[in-house]
Amino acid sequence: MNLKWQIVALLPVMALAYLADAMPALAQQQPQAQQPGGAAGGNENVNGEVLFASTCGFCHSDGGRQAGKGPQLMNDSHDDDFLRNRIKNGKAGAMPAFGATFSDAQIDEIIKYIRGLKPHEG
Repeated sequence: MNLKWQIVALLPVMALAYLADAMPALAQQQPQAQQPGGAAGGNENVNGEVLFASTCGFCHSDGGRQAGKGPQLMNDSHDDDFLRNRIKNGKAGAMPAFGATFSDAQIDEIIKYIRGLKPHEG
């Protein structure tokens, strides 16, 4: 193999070695606020609206006030235990489980947020 191809073959190996060396330093530089507020993140003081917007808002439009990919949640008739179970365990083919993402306290904050939803004024 000539020198040109040896260099080309070594480039991916060198890039991987560089990334493997740099990853621990990059992980330490990540601010805590940018990490997910899930159970592993440990940020229990984030309010339900922020938690909802960061995860649930992708499917439940307008902060849960309108249907999107997921149903409207404002004035939802299900009890808190149903919502807690659905957030934790999801529903096959319809909603992912977030039990590993959110702590019980965070799920309770999300439920409080859902219960407090009101139409926008104006």
